[in-house]
Amino acid sequence: MRSIPLTFCAAAVAAATLVPVPSALAEAGSGHEDPRSRATLSVSPSSVAPGGEVDLEFAGCKGKEATGSSDAFVSQARFSPGADRAALFAEARIRSDAEPGDYDVQAVCKDDKRTKASAVVTVVHRNRPMPVAPVRAGGGGTAALAGEATEQAGPGTAHEVIGLALAAVAAVAVAFRSVRRRRPAAD
Repeated sequence: MRSIPLTFCAAAVAAATLVPVPSALAEAGSGHEDPRSRATLSVSPSSVAPGGEVDLEFAGCKGKEATGSSDAFVSQARFSPGADRAALFAEARIRSDAEPGDYDVQAVCKDDKRTKASAVVTVVHRNRPMPVAPVRAGGGGTAALAGEATEQAGPGTAHEVIGLALAAVAAVAVAFRSVRRRRPAAD
């Protein structure tokens, strides 16, 4: 009696694992595919603060040049071939006054087909402003840490009282030790 439901469950599991996943669900990442050209555009990172930079990768363009645009970008991004020549790469800066939200990014290949692809970049605001264009003078991005250091409070009243108490204990210990050394030894 119990073998019939188990058989149906096993058949359902087998069918679910053998049925191919639709290509729309199989694609991962922030890139989107144009169904006519099989071109893809990837944005990394997919969410960024105003003033930040994103890397763009345009695969499927047969030409050597492409342009990318978005309302979130400061200016139009110009793609150039990578070392492997399989894709085109570009960098784009997000406007410092960009409002939080999702922005469409379009890339157009300069080939005979005018191949296009699109993706989405999300602009998010951080709790505190970050430098838009920090001076590249070393430090490895310590501007964020310096901002945190200035926000931290110094020692408070409790720390001062504890410090004074420890200093008093140390002074008393030194005084007792000095007194013990000055006493002559009893015969």
